[in-house]
Amino acid sequence: MEQATGERIRSWYRAHRPTADALLIALFSVLGAALGFGGIWGMFSLIPTGASAWWTLATALPACLLVLTKRRIPMISLVAAAVIFAIDLLTIGGLGPLIVLLDVLWTAAFVASPRARVRLLGAIAVSVIAMFGVAVIVSDASLPTAFLVAVQFGAFVGTDYWWAVAVSQANELAELHRQRADDAAAAAARDRVEAVRRERETMAKELHDVVAGHVLAMAIRAEAALSSAPDEAGDREALRAVRGAGLDAHAALRSLIAVLRRGDGELSPTPRLADLPGVLEDAERAGLDIRFSAPDLSPVSDPVEQAIVRIVREALANCIRHASGAEVDVAIGEDERGIGVAVRSRGGASLVVADYAGGGWGLAMLRERVDALGGEFSAGPAPGGWTVQARIPMTVRA
Repeated sequence: MEQATGERIRSWYRAHRPTADALLIALFSVLGAALGFGGIWGMFSLIPTGASAWWTLATALPACLLVLTKRRIPMISLVAAAVIFAIDLLTIGGLGPLIVLLDVLWTAAFVASPRARVRLLGAIAVSVIAMFGVAVIVSDASLPTAFLVAVQFGAFVGTDYWWAVAVSQANELAELHRQRADDAAAAAARDRVEAVRRERETMAKELHDVVAGHVLAMAIRAEAALSSAPDEAGDREALRAVRGAGLDAHAALRSLIAVLRRGDGELSPTPRLADLPGVLEDAERAGLDIRFSAPDLSPVSDPVEQAIVRIVREALANCIRHASGAEVDVAIGEDERGIGVAVRSRGGASLVVADYAGGGWGLAMLRERVDALGGEFSAGPAPGGWTVQARIPMTVRA
């Protein structure tokens, strides 16, 4: 209960702080006058001594009004507080104007710009020197006494100024760290979105390169068997091909599902140049007449090796779909510009099943792979057939 009451009081004070501060300073000034507390700056006073302490309210209460305006017009309020303090210093000498001056000075230094703070510090130095001069001239005080008074006044206003600047800079530093934290969180969110996008693209490529290729091969071989006269040997060969493609698709799907569940491992086995003979044999069993040429190549990096195999496999898969029975020349060569891959087909007939709706993603994905390696890719019709060509630098760009 007491804790809740204290929290309500603190919340009210934070919401009405200027008004509360002005009332508290006014009450303090009234209490000081009632106790006869006046003439504290007697050595500076230009009026006769013995004046009633209640006269201190003549400067203290107007000064309290500046506490209400310090947030809206801090510099004007500070100038007004300094003028009232100077009047009080040379007349009745109360504490209220000094408290108001320190309060308004703190707010002005807290909200000021760095350039304004430099000017404010200069004004404080001038006021301390002025205090020393007034003490010497008006009160005929000794130099040590005048110096001591000026130092005390400088300690008051200097500490007040330093405290305000320190708190302001601490808040600015905290805001800077908060902004950096927000920027880092935003960057992390963008990285997560980009990572998800890249992962989706990777899975789409793997599904197309491995799973979709096997499934479509099953459909094409079945369509070819259904389109020809019954032949026990040929039909059983087609069934074996369909079974092999189905098992390969099943293995690729299991690999993909395992990666999605565990979050580690490879989506599918990484293709190597050593896999090319198997790719060519599968294409020949599907009805292509292939002539392969690949002189000894220099060692290449894994990304280049994988790209070569994927280009040949995708190009042959397209030949099976759209040019079954075609003559296909597969050539892989090397020169000063890098590794060249060319797949050229002539003749053949389409075996694409009627229900297949290809989106042309295979060639588009090949272009993306080659572009990512800094190479060149082209695919298009050629006299009597179709050509797929690529050239990949030996050293891929970062």
